[in-house]
Amino acid sequence: MTTPRPTAVTSIDWRMLLKAYAIGIFPMSDDRDDDDIFWVEPERRAIMPLDGFHLSASLARSLRRGRVRVTSDQAFADVIAGCAAPASDRPQTWINRPIEAAARALFDAGYAHSIEIWADDTLVGGLYGIALGGAFFGESMFSRQSDASKIAMAWLVARLRVGGYVLLDCQFMTDHLARLGAIEISRADYRARLHSALSSPSTAGAGVGAAAGAGAAAAGAGPVWGALDGLLAAGAGVAVGAGSAPSCSSSSADSSPGQLIVQLLTNTS
Repeated sequence: MTTPRPTAVTSIDWRMLLKAYAIGIFPMSDDRDDDDIFWVEPERRAIMPLDGFHLSASLARSLRRGRVRVTSDQAFADVIAGCAAPASDRPQTWINRPIEAAARALFDAGYAHSIEIWADDTLVGGLYGIALGGAFFGESMFSRQSDASKIAMAWLVARLRVGGYVLLDCQFMTDHLARLGAIEISRADYRARLHSALSSPSTAGAGVGAAAGAGAAAAGAGPVWGALDGLLAAGAGVAVGAGSAPSCSSSSADSSPGQLIVQLLTNTS
């Protein structure tokens, strides 16, 4: 059960959208071509515990093999377009054009992020969401190749753990998310976790580079989206707990990115 607040609008100011996320609501639409937007606050909220991601043996193998290339924030517009496109199991989308435009404005402002999955030079999957304080609000994902969305989620959880985030909001529970370890909590519990997560200082829009991002997270400067990039560039072995700064346990020049992600997801302290 949700609590809709119907509103007929043709645009959403990205600052207003941030305020909405900060109080636990988010926008949806009934159809891609419908300009009407309603605001939703679920009674039961799906979240992904950052220390509870279910890394199956088959997904771990896919990550280690590295048959796809994973990037971040390199094709945000293409990812949201993929999420908004109809699919065989989802003929309609809640992402109408005003919501898409607001998300792209948030990306330009440094608050929205994407993870892209590539097979050669073809985008085969990805996800996007909004980062605010220590919270990441996962918005949508898409997959055009087996395991693409699972790989995107694995990389997202690893990135959030390294970056010092504490809350991954998944909005509504699905079978797919449940298999990956998502849980449902009450609205009151979610609000309490959100309040705690938003007390973490945000670095969005600060232009933090990859190496600097890792240093900022380690120094306790607040959640940093780019912290993982510094570790990947260094090829470091990592020990990290959810919501904590990364610590490098070893360095290996030939460590694959996928192997590092597996290590991050199987280290819980």
